[in-house]
Amino acid sequence: MTTQDRPLTLSGERFTAIYHLAGAPTAAQARQRARDLCLEQTVEFPDELIPSAAIREQIVGQVAALEPLGADRWEAVIRYPVEVAGRELTQLVNCLFGNISIKPGIRLMGFDLGESLGRLYRGPRFGQAGLRDLLGVRDRPLLCTALKPMGLNPSELARLAYRLARGGIDLIKDDHGLTDQCFCPFEERVARCAEAVMRANRETGGRALYLPNVTAPAAEIARRARHAQRCGAGGLLFCPGLAGLDAMRALADEDTLALPILSHPAFQGSFTLHPDAGLGHGVLYGQLNRLAGADATIFPSYGGRFAFTPRECRDIVDAATGPMGAWRAIFPVPAGGMGLKRIPELIGFYGHDCCLLIGGDLHAQGKDLTATCRDFMDAVQAASSDSQEQGLR
Repeated sequence: MTTQDRPLTLSGERFTAIYHLAGAPTAAQARQRARDLCLEQTVEFPDELIPSAAIREQIVGQVAALEPLGADRWEAVIRYPVEVAGRELTQLVNCLFGNISIKPGIRLMGFDLGESLGRLYRGPRFGQAGLRDLLGVRDRPLLCTALKPMGLNPSELARLAYRLARGGIDLIKDDHGLTDQCFCPFEERVARCAEAVMRANRETGGRALYLPNVTAPAAEIARRARHAQRCGAGGLLFCPGLAGLDAMRALADEDTLALPILSHPAFQGSFTLHPDAGLGHGVLYGQLNRLAGADATIFPSYGGRFAFTPRECRDIVDAATGPMGAWRAIFPVPAGGMGLKRIPELIGFYGHDCCLLIGGDLHAQGKDLTATCRDFMDAVQAASSDSQEQGLR
């Protein structure tokens, strides 16, 4: 019997997505919107025109729960057949938030893939534990900074990377705006910066990692990642908002590459800005990054030059580190105008298992950069010790 002759018979297993619906004054209106969502994300077809009961019962999403949140807001739990998501991350994301991303008043707040669908995705190769193993860091948050400002040539950036590594920075990443510009070509920059960090490690016994930005046109991503690996880069910076979640997943899953990935949020900000639409902060910066294989996720911390709130940052931390199938917890990387004076506060809020990304403030201290990096390390170690002592009291 050919596929076209077989009756529709699915497994019956479903995965779950949680949405917040805004602008539905009554329960009846909320139920109708939830039902419309189920149709839009699966058959995208009028219910009365669905040609068979088998399609209606087995393909269309199901409303598992609908609860009021107050002020015309509702939480809808929708269950989709695992077969609808196929075996591809692109279709899974489409099923979670495809057409309905165009409609107002719908916000994806979380998802649970279940066992069989979750097995299709490897998730983070390293996660928190693996990155700590690579760096040999156990008792404190990680230290991260970016090579900037744009406009420096490869030799100048390499000298900067060397000083940062000498100062004890764990993760030294390209600024996300550095790609393959004429004033700073990718291949030369990566070769020089990787060598500089390896030289500093040899001299200090450190394990600093250089993470070049391999966000690129689709046909270039793998080639740039391979070049970075050949040059001795310790990891990769990637912007899934620019080049795609599945492109990041492909890098994470490539066994012959096997480098940790730091995800950058460029182009993703508008997905979370309106509280009644888009994606929840934890979904975008936490769950989707873990699903697509990032080992650490950069996001704007509260109190910086962006507008995230402490609650939104906490949602990201919970999604990056909390239970999520078999996937490893990843490092939350608060950033965006963080300063050295705020280190005790940041560690008090984010805890021990975070990575602090401080950029411009390292250059604003009026002293040698390597010495400032050591001050960064000292402040983190002191604040970590204080935090642990307070936790034991």
